[in-house]
Amino acid sequence: MHPTSEQLDQVKSIGPATLGELQVWPPVVLAPMAGITNAAFRKLCRRFGAGLYVSEMATARGIVEDWPRSREISHFAPDEDPRSIQLYATDPYWTGRAVEKLVSQSRVDHIDFNFGCPVRKITRKGGGAALPLRRALFREILAEAVRHAGSVPITVKMRLGVDQNLQTFLEAGRIAEGEGVSAIALHARTAAQLYSGKADWARIGELKAAVTSIPVLGNGDIFEAGDALAMIRETGCDGVVIGRGCLGRPWLFRELADLFDGRSPLPVPTLGGVADVMVEHARLLVDLRGEDLAMPEFRKHASWYVLGYAVSPAERQRLCRVQSLQELEDLASGLDPELEVDPNVLKAPRGKAGNPQKVALPEGFLANRDDPMPIGAEPLAAFSGG
Repeated sequence: MHPTSEQLDQVKSIGPATLGELQVWPPVVLAPMAGITNAAFRKLCRRFGAGLYVSEMATARGIVEDWPRSREISHFAPDEDPRSIQLYATDPYWTGRAVEKLVSQSRVDHIDFNFGCPVRKITRKGGGAALPLRRALFREILAEAVRHAGSVPITVKMRLGVDQNLQTFLEAGRIAEGEGVSAIALHARTAAQLYSGKADWARIGELKAAVTSIPVLGNGDIFEAGDALAMIRETGCDGVVIGRGCLGRPWLFRELADLFDGRSPLPVPTLGGVADVMVEHARLLVDLRGEDLAMPEFRKHASWYVLGYAVSPAERQRLCRVQSLQELEDLASGLDPELEVDPNVLKAPRGKAGNPQKVALPEGFLANRDDPMPIGAEPLAAFSGG
């Protein structure tokens, strides 16, 4: 894609996303995605372009009590800079202790809080996208996070609300700003939408108009570099958060870096280039998790990498059933290296989609929205970045 003169003029007026003392350029953030944004994928994406690359979601209590999964998520490679982690929290006590532990041990440079997860087993316990409905509890959690963070920036990722009738993003945004968070990212869908339909970018503009002292980042339906500039132009947001658009396409971060720096992005790679990246990704994942765990986990990535290329059904099936790194290398070497992507597929859905849902909430959850008491216990595992 070659930038138009209008896009190049627009780029000149865009600055870094300022998260406390952290300057993010280009103003691009990798959205936390459970089972996706592990250290291997972050390293691969960072090779293509600068930005902020956030870990999978860990629970605050898991960090404090050193649960194995939380320990794995909060481990960063020595050369990973900045180190960014997303936390899930429903209790101010565990929130404060988790932030204090991460900061006092100098383990992170940025902490993001997930108030956007739409998964039923999270919302029915009052967490994720449901929690901002309890505005007093929401305020207490953020106050404890900021109080223990010192100079480490605290940010919030959220959705429009539970559904069209229970939208919380403006009130939650003002609360977060008032409690001293460094930035807010808005996925412009409700929890009821899951990942279906179109993101309502106009709501990002509404939040930007309401929250004026800290950056507002937009999330939802960014599949090409030009989409990021379109979102900034339409909403006035200060940066973008990339989720499903980079699945099987880590070079999207190179396209974004080129465009924000005023350069023409390189063409989408042919299948030969895709095969090389695919193998590199698998090797990084094997180094991280061992071959027995890594290869079954990699299969979903294989299907995303070849999306839009005229790969035969038999080749596609073999890639999605790959058992070993050697098998993947053999399969990748047999793909036609000259095949080009179908440009009409670049915006095709990747990863989660699903139909709209009725969001589950705890019984009596809406009876007293100013009750600061925590609801239930934090779960043992992470589910979604929202």
